[in-house]
Amino acid sequence: MAIRNGLSAVYEALHSAAPYALAEVVRDALVAHTSAQSAELLLADYALVALRPVLDTPVLGDDEIRIDSSDAGRAFASQQAQWEESHSTLHLPVTACGERFGVLSVRLPLAPELGDVGEFLEVAEALGHGLRGADRLTDRYQRARRMARMTLAAEMQWGLLPGYGHTGEGYRLAGQLEPAYAVYGDNFDWSCDPDSLGLSITNGMGEGMRAALLTTLAVTALRNARRSGAGLEEQAGLADEAIYAQYGGREYVSTLLLRFEAATGQLFAVDAGSPRLIRLRGLDVETIKLDQQLPLGMFGNTTYVEQSVSLQPGDRVVVISDGVYGARSSAEEQFGESLLESVVRSTRLQPADEAVRTMIRGMLTFREGVDVFDDAVVVCLDWTADQTVEALPPARGDAV
Repeated sequence: MAIRNGLSAVYEALHSAAPYALAEVVRDALVAHTSAQSAELLLADYALVALRPVLDTPVLGDDEIRIDSSDAGRAFASQQAQWEESHSTLHLPVTACGERFGVLSVRLPLAPELGDVGEFLEVAEALGHGLRGADRLTDRYQRARRMARMTLAAEMQWGLLPGYGHTGEGYRLAGQLEPAYAVYGDNFDWSCDPDSLGLSITNGMGEGMRAALLTTLAVTALRNARRSGAGLEEQAGLADEAIYAQYGGREYVSTLLLRFEAATGQLFAVDAGSPRLIRLRGLDVETIKLDQQLPLGMFGNTTYVEQSVSLQPGDRVVVISDGVYGARSSAEEQFGESLLESVVRSTRLQPADEAVRTMIRGMLTFREGVDVFDDAVVVCLDWTADQTVEALPPARGDAV
């Protein structure tokens, strides 16, 4: 059942497809040039709890495929192909550059051979790259992902996010925002360069449009400074000035700025607020203590100081906003340090993207039945360098 002879035709069809027609084009090309009988593109919803069909786009809330209880969901979570015998369907993760989009489900007359699975996986990856560009030109895939109507504030916040994940040379990165459809001010951003990765995790005051406008200003000011070549200290200072100029100190943004060098394992940080930095090393979970500085926009003339942390190959760094560790249960118990450490430790065998989903699910389970008035961000960074590489000794001024 080899499909190699038909791959060039499938790739050519994808390459020339209109942005809004990727799902139809890949289906038709697979049916025409391989043994596939049909195909469907399933996209993960914003909350990462369900997969939503594109070709037969459902009414909001209908016809969802749960990620945690389906073969297609297992393909998404594990990032490995899954064969569903009962429906003669091969489920393939649709991912590009480390960002998970969903699953391509291909119905076949027979179970595929191993070589065929690898070739179908190549098609799914090519589709993922197509989706990355298509989202800039069409709303079709954004609509398909939604299980509920999104507030205007949430629309603004999601427009700022860089995506769900990224895999770079020597690291793997993932982030998630919850609740997905009505957020209050938390956000994250990242940018990769040849020799480093920049991260920011922000928590704006208030809720709704007030928080969204404040966070938009903060993230845009940080991006403007970063894209002008500023280091972490200057980024924080310029964003502090911009927010203060607009709000006069009445509103401010708790922020954690990070820069990671994958070649050395050095993590540089400016801590200007409440997001918490946690390191998982083997089974050991440790909160990294940084010198906490003033939130951005409080005074407008604050001088910020960068600190550094030395990582070891295999270390996982997790950034968690106060919406996670400050969550309360229906019994008025706080999520707290002990449960937070346990949830982080439970992810040690999971890749970064699935670890983030696990941590968010742990928080949601804890606060089930409670009205939520704060959102939560989890960002996970894994240093995936060769475990045999000798980590550098701690630099002077390292946080511990």
